[in-house]
Amino acid sequence: MKSIAAFFFVLGSFVLVYAQNDTIRLNEVVIHSNRIQTGFDQESANVIIIQPQDISNAPALSVTDVLRYYAGMDIRQRGANGVQADPGIRGSTFDQVLILVNGIKMSDPQSGHHAMNLPIDINNIERIEIIKGPAARIYGQNAFAGAINFITKTPDKNALSLQLTGGDFKLWGGKIGGAYNGKKMSHYASISRDQSVGYKYNTDYGINNYFYQSKLKTEKGSFSFMGGITDRKFGANGFYSSENFIDQYEEIQTSLVAISYNPENKGAWSVRPRIYWRRNKDDYLFIRSNPAYYQNIHIGQTFGAEVNATHEGKLGSTGVGIDMNRVDLESNNLGKHERSVATLFVEHRFAFLDNKLDATPGVQLSHYSDFGLNVFPGIDLGYTMSRSIKVFGNWGYTYRVPSFTDLYYSDPANLGNADLKPEKAISYELGLKLFGVQGISGQMSYFARLGKNTIDWTRNTDTEPWQAGNISKVNMDGVELNISLLPSLFTGHNGVFQKLDINYTYIGKVDVSSGDALFSRYALENLKHQFSAGISLHYTQWLYQSIYFRYADRVTMQDYSVVDSRISTNMGHFGVFMDVTNIFDTLYKETNLVTLPGRWFKMGISYQF
Repeated sequence: MKSIAAFFFVLGSFVLVYAQNDTIRLNEVVIHSNRIQTGFDQESANVIIIQPQDISNAPALSVTDVLRYYAGMDIRQRGANGVQADPGIRGSTFDQVLILVNGIKMSDPQSGHHAMNLPIDINNIERIEIIKGPAARIYGQNAFAGAINFITKTPDKNALSLQLTGGDFKLWGGKIGGAYNGKKMSHYASISRDQSVGYKYNTDYGINNYFYQSKLKTEKGSFSFMGGITDRKFGANGFYSSENFIDQYEEIQTSLVAISYNPENKGAWSVRPRIYWRRNKDDYLFIRSNPAYYQNIHIGQTFGAEVNATHEGKLGSTGVGIDMNRVDLESNNLGKHERSVATLFVEHRFAFLDNKLDATPGVQLSHYSDFGLNVFPGIDLGYTMSRSIKVFGNWGYTYRVPSFTDLYYSDPANLGNADLKPEKAISYELGLKLFGVQGISGQMSYFARLGKNTIDWTRNTDTEPWQAGNISKVNMDGVELNISLLPSLFTGHNGVFQKLDINYTYIGKVDVSSGDALFSRYALENLKHQFSAGISLHYTQWLYQSIYFRYADRVTMQDYSVVDSRISTNMGHFGVFMDVTNIFDTLYKETNLVTLPGRWFKMGISYQF
């Protein structure tokens, strides 16, 4: 760890010296939290913004595949092309990451395995915001290690788009989307279908996505409506418990509906109410051809209402939020359960020394019907050293209650624990943010998370069932770096080499106490080293290529390297892309159960009217 820290110090010193040169300001990107909204350069937290061009350049057919190229993101896939994946941030489990769509929580009462069942297609995404560390506390429950917020597109002109895809393993798909913008009413809708026979026995899949959003403008503000459904059916060869169980099968349907109001900001106060509903149905078969042998059916629902408000005054910005929701689950295995959650959040942003120094203390109070009242304070601090450099730090408490699967699930290979305690942690981070420097932007930071009563599934032998339990202490720390280089800003003209992204995350030895089990399913299987690099090339006015390299060294598995690439053309209304993922046909796993696909060719054509 000392040598890694020394490297960061030397690199940081170089950046500080270099950044004293002339700078070019980047366009401000507003971070869409549900309360105080600030620009990227004002945020005193580790934030990654994946822009539209980055999404379209990535050799990815799903938003899940896009995330794996960024620092600290541990995307553990079982199925290909986003069929099923568990996102982790900086060594966390999937239950410790909060997934949102336009700020709406996608938490599932059954299990965090379903959080990435997004009722949206990659073509619906405008950008992705990733907030890591204790600053993610603003979003509430499950933002234990961070939060990922998917912001959908809001087209500003009438359009109709079509896309067809095809590839190896009888991959094919079709997407259609349309937008209409009137003076007071706008609409955007899309339908997509993706399917494949699979890269090996019983890995076939079919995914349907239906998405619609609209906006009604009034004199005092606007009403927004959003609705979506994802319907997924897939062979789950080795997905759960043991890779020997090759005949598993699953069908999942997730629905999301939300209505919100956004006022015109003409006064000191801005109040934004919203109601939302999320439903998830999970139908699991142990033997695909014999449903009667073993079947689980879980139906979970979340009903929520929230009001978020901001106030701009002489002493700074104040954010207040109230969120009340009820979750219920009906399952032939877990039984019937429900939970009510009431959350109050307050924060205030102070600015001193001509806005060079900012401090944002905040506190969250959450009351759970089954776990009582909990209080989570935190603070973000930042100092802008120049027009291009900001030092930031944050500290806070984080918290997660057990899912109903953690508490009550039971089968021959897994056993829940109704006596589980909620897990808690103190997290802190110290970092340096670089923005607006000619040709360079990025962040580097040291982070730590001190966990207590961490929830995990463990066992001592391969023949024992996995047992849910609390590990009294799980402490981890590490360093992280992400840098983007734009050579054209150095040279003053556009060449072939357009952009270079470098990402690295290191997590040191995890300090564990009262973790006597030999095998951990989730909490102790973090990536020790994670490195990725992406190159964007622009050969001609209409011919582009992106190349991505990923290296992963997981503490419990063999390390691996994977190279992906996309070649694309964009000639006005017409576009073509060709992806080759896992170019060198690497044999690798992201969990200890499923070997992921080898080399895979994919191609798509699109046209926009």
